Amino acid sequence: MYSDVKRSEIMPWILETERKLRAKMPLAVQKAKVLDGIPYTVRNGKWQPGPMDGICWWTNGFWPGTMLQMYVMTGDVLYLQEAERCERLLDAAFLDFDHLHHDAGFMWRLSSAARYDLDPNDMSRKRALAAATLLAGRYNPLGFIRAWNGEHAGLAIIDTMMNLPLLYWASRYTRDPRFGKIAMMHANTVIHCFVRADGSCHHIIKFDPDTLDILETPGGQGYAEGSAWSRGQGWALYGFILSYRHTGKQEYLNTAKAIARFFLSHIGEDGIPDADFRAPAEPVVKDNIAGSLAACGLLEIAKAVPEPEQAVFFDGAVRLLQSMESADADWSADSPAIFRRCTGAYHGERHRHCYMQYGDYFFIEAMNKLRGETYLFW
Repeated sequence: MYSDVKRSEIMPWILETERKLRAKMPLAVQKAKVLDGIPYTVRNGKWQPGPMDGICWWTNGFWPGTMLQMYVMTGDVLYLQEAERCERLLDAAFLDFDHLHHDAGFMWRLSSAARYDLDPNDMSRKRALAAATLLAGRYNPLGFIRAWNGEHAGLAIIDTMMNLPLLYWASRYTRDPRFGKIAMMHANTVIHCFVRADGSCHHIIKFDPDTLDILETPGGQGYAEGSAWSRGQGWALYGFILSYRHTGKQEYLNTAKAIARFFLSHIGEDGIPDADFRAPAEPVVKDNIAGSLAACGLLEIAKAVPEPEQAVFFDGAVRLLQSMESADADWSADSPAIFRRCTGAYHGERHRHCYMQYGDYFFIEAMNKLRGETYLFW
C-alpha cells in the first residue's frame, strides 16, 4: 500500500516528533493541574481557561482528549489521571443547562466516551450517554441539529459535523438506532445546504425552523459571507469521512473527498492554511488548527480510497503536518502549548496567531495515526 511505503519513508520524522511530544507534554500537564479550569490558551507562559461560558466552554473536551491521546502513545498513567480529573470538572456543566450547546460532542466524545473505550468504567459511560441524549435533544425533525442557544431556533453550523460521532458512539453502545439516525439526517442536510458545488462550505446557515427555508448564510468566523473559512472546511472534511467510517454511506465519502480536494488546492507554498481561503492577500492570517484538523481527516480518507488515490490525501496530510511543525511548533519549556499561529476567527486581532490547545490536540491525533494507532477517538 502506498501509505505504508510513505510512512516508512517519514518514520525518522515521526519518531523525532514523538520524542519531542514525550518531552513536552509532562510540562503541559504540570501547568494544567494548577489551573482553575481546563486549558484553552496561553498567556505569559501559563495556561488560561476559555474566555466565557465557564466549564461549558466548547473546547473543554480537547484537553482531556489530548491526555488520552498521550496515554495511547505512551501508556503513562499520568495522562489517564489528568483526563479523569477533567471529566470530574466537566460534571458541573450538566448542571449549567443554559450554556450547553451542540458542542457536547467535542466536550464528551473526547473525554468520557473515549475514556470508557480505553479504560472502561461506569461513570464515563453515564456521562457520555447523558451528553449524547442532550445533543440528540437539539435535533429539529426537519433535518438539522440546532447549534447555539438564544433567540433564533434555526441556527446550524458546519462545526456540528464533528459532534456527530458522539451520536454514532451512543447508537453503538445502546443498540438504539435513534442517535445514529439523527446524525445521518443532519449530515444529509449539510450535504444539500452547506456544501457548495466547488467543495467549499458555508460556516453558518439560518434556517426557518418551521420550514427549513434558508434565510441567511452569514460569514461567521470567516472573512465574509460566501468566503471559505479554512477551519470550517476542516470540520466538514473530517466530519464527513467520520460519518462514512460509521455508516459506510458512499455519499459521505464522496463529499469528504470533494471538500478535501478544495482544501488542498488552496494551500499556499508555505504549506500552512490561511484562516480563510477567500480572504484578501493582506493581512496574512494563518491557522494551524485548520491544518492539523484537516490532516486528521485526510489520513482517514487515505485509508478509505484505493491505492492510486491514496497519494493525494496521505501526502497532503504529511505536507501540512511537517510544514506546521517546522514553522510554528514551540518545543521549548517556555509555553505549555505547542502551536503559535492558531486563529479562532478571521476578524479581531486578539483571536489571531495565538496558542489554542485544540490545535495541539489534532496535531497529536494525527501523529498517533501516523504511528499506526487504530483506535478512532471519534
